[in-house]
Amino acid sequence: MKPIAIVSALYDELSKVLELMPDEHKQSRAGREFWLGHLHGQPIVVVLSGIGKVAAATTATLLIECFGVSHIVFTGVAGALNHAVKVGDIVVGTRFMQHDMDASPIFPRYEIPGYGTAVFKADETLAHQLDAACQDVLSHLHGVVEADVIQTFGLHSPQLHRGLIVSGDRFVSTALESQQLQKDLPDALAVEMEGAAFAQVCHDYGVPFAAVRTVSDQADDDATLDFTRFLAEVASHYSAHIVDNWLRQRMN
Repeated sequence: MKPIAIVSALYDELSKVLELMPDEHKQSRAGREFWLGHLHGQPIVVVLSGIGKVAAATTATLLIECFGVSHIVFTGVAGALNHAVKVGDIVVGTRFMQHDMDASPIFPRYEIPGYGTAVFKADETLAHQLDAACQDVLSHLHGVVEADVIQTFGLHSPQLHRGLIVSGDRFVSTALESQQLQKDLPDALAVEMEGAAFAQVCHDYGVPFAAVRTVSDQADDDATLDFTRFLAEVASHYSAHIVDNWLRQRMN
């Protein structure tokens, strides 16, 4: 059975996932530590991609070429780009694009040269499976996140969204940047720094890919407030429960 890859950019996004693995051991490749083990009988590889599209692309290639993974799932945080998307909501990416790709006027803005498209799709079956795992987390939130944390971050009725996630090599942390992205890409639900790179590499290799992003901020001037606490007390718990639910359902 080929392993499945679980990836995040930051350690706090993955820490609770690693706690679920009873038999993990590490291998090092290209300056990265890969944790190999099992969860619900499924072999998995867990790794930190690092931040940004180049680091993401390197990690995706290593997972496919060196570890022969059958699927890649990215889990972590993102900033909201749609007024309907709130802190504590979950976005399952069904489409991915680079908001900072611009080879115009030779190619249309956002289009990836040589591909004839700006958008790479998630694997539909994988995204649908993750939908179900996310819904289970949101419907049992008090079993996932402590009550005082729910109160602190206002996580009273978090929602699940599906759609476009955009990536770029910039942490969007001002209202001006966020508003410009909303204007330029009105379909975008969330912004982060890795997903589109993973999607492109997985497209090249024909490996199913999907991403689940917990919304940590509104990608505005308050984007860094309590970010570290949110990672540790909300996002890491979301990720662990989503991965656990998904793999358990997958193996049943």
